[in-house]
Amino acid sequence: MKLLAMTLIPYAPDPVTGIRQSITDRLRSAVDTAILVEQLGFDGYGVGERHERPYLSSSPPVILSQIAAKTSVIRLFTTVTTLSLLDPVRAYEDYATLDHLSDGRLDLMIGKGNGTAQAELFHVTPEDQWERNRESYELFRRLWREEKVTWSGQFRPSLHEAETWPRPLQQPIRIWHGSATSEASVDLAAKWGDPLFSANVTNPIERYAELVRRYRDSWEQYGRDPKDALVGAGSAGYYAAKNSQDAIETYRP
Repeated sequence: MKLLAMTLIPYAPDPVTGIRQSITDRLRSAVDTAILVEQLGFDGYGVGERHERPYLSSSPPVILSQIAAKTSVIRLFTTVTTLSLLDPVRAYEDYATLDHLSDGRLDLMIGKGNGTAQAELFHVTPEDQWERNRESYELFRRLWREEKVTWSGQFRPSLHEAETWPRPLQQPIRIWHGSATSEASVDLAAKWGDPLFSANVTNPIERYAELVRRYRDSWEQYGRDPKDALVGAGSAGYYAAKNSQDAIETYRP
């Protein structure tokens, strides 16, 4: 089992003191948290992507690049990269660069994202976000693996023998599919033989089991060995103590 800490970098007053940091200090604290997470022995640290208040995580590759410079062992995750909003060519360029700067410590996690800003800022709607996510992922995957790509799709200009630079360090890179409620993301992960990560901060966690079962069933239907299916799960909070009894006693209502 591996342990991952992740953040969307919410920007709000401290719940105890009521004091709000400056944006500069809040971003720096996210980097400092990653350093602490590495010191505590976690396996990974993830930065999500949101494009609306109250989050400061609109540019994960920039933040993760700073974290890469300040750490040496911990793996760096995107939790998640919203490929439905991004040009997959530009996303590839950003993350291939980060792959080198982190010495190959990058894991990608992709998803369609959520929030009203997606429609307002990017003109991506619930009606087309799933198809955008699928198309962008399938192109991104090829860009990472192939030196020259010829491709055509619905949501961006076609490519003919296109070369993308820099070429990545990891070949291939592990790409997780994040799914809080979506069977579409589960099916996409199973289709390509990729790992699944199920997490949300607002919905009951019972949905995780349904999504994981569907993922494992789909995985087998594609002819893959069930023992190779890799699954991650997340929650809105984590509390640790020296033993489980003390943790429960402190944390419970």
